[in-house]
Amino acid sequence: VLQKLAANSDNKVAIAIAGAIPPFVELLTSGNADAKEYAAGLLRKLAVVSDNQVAIAKAGAISPLVELLASGFVLTQCIAARALQKLAGNSDNKAAIAKAGAIPALVELLTSGTADEKEYAAAVLRKLAVVSDNQVAIAKASAIPPLVELLIFGTDVAKEKAAAALWILAYNSDNAISIVRAGAS
Repeated sequence: VLQKLAANSDNKVAIAIAGAIPPFVELLTSGNADAKEYAAGLLRKLAVVSDNQVAIAKAGAISPLVELLASGFVLTQCIAARALQKLAGNSDNKAAIAKAGAIPALVELLTSGTADEKEYAAAVLRKLAVVSDNQVAIAKASAIPPLVELLIFGTDVAKEKAAAALWILAYNSDNAISIVRAGAS
């Protein structure tokens, strides 16, 4: 029911004000696989609202969402990546997401994930790359070669996400050289 209610912008705010965020964050760590997936999906929908991005992070959702990236369940990984993408709309959350270990997990999805996982991983990396420290961390995690591969062989949407991530990463001169060496020109 809350998933359907959260489709409406006004309801996203009302759900958060009603105190639903902490219990759903708790489900991310203590629920079964289905509950974790449901909670991540609801938090993704709520994170469209900037105030909710802050509240979700303060409630402790970032680390459990990062852990879900390695869950082994494709749908759960996609939902967690999309939730992190929404949370990365907040500047403070970008650093917190990287600090929680998301970058290596996202690179793993880029290299061995499904087409959807690769697309969502590239989208999150694009948002994280806005922070200069994250640009270095993303390159050190070996994200550039799979992003270039996605740029060449991905779906149209994945190509767009990879191109955007690479464009931002290229603001770092060392990354720009690595991007060219990886085959993008």
